[in-house]
Amino acid sequence: MNSSWRRVLVLVVLAVAVVLLANTYADAQCSMCRASLTSVTNSRFIRNFNIGVLVLLIPPVSIFCSIFIVLRKYRSHG
Repeated sequence: MNSSWRRVLVLVVLAVAVVLLANTYADAQCSMCRASLTSVTNSRFIRNFNIGVLVLLIPPVSIFCSIFIVLRKYRSHG
């Protein structure tokens, strides 16, 4: 196995281990969100709120990954 592939494999395994070990439950993202969610007893609203937070995460993560892929691709050419 190539050393670069070995390094990638080790990093992936470490990332998965960190995610699995740090699986604490988060009620809300900030104190204002927590206050608004604890005052509501409607579970559908809470579920939709959490989905909305995930939807708002998609653009920044996509931009970051795109920039990383482009930089990685052109780094090997330069």
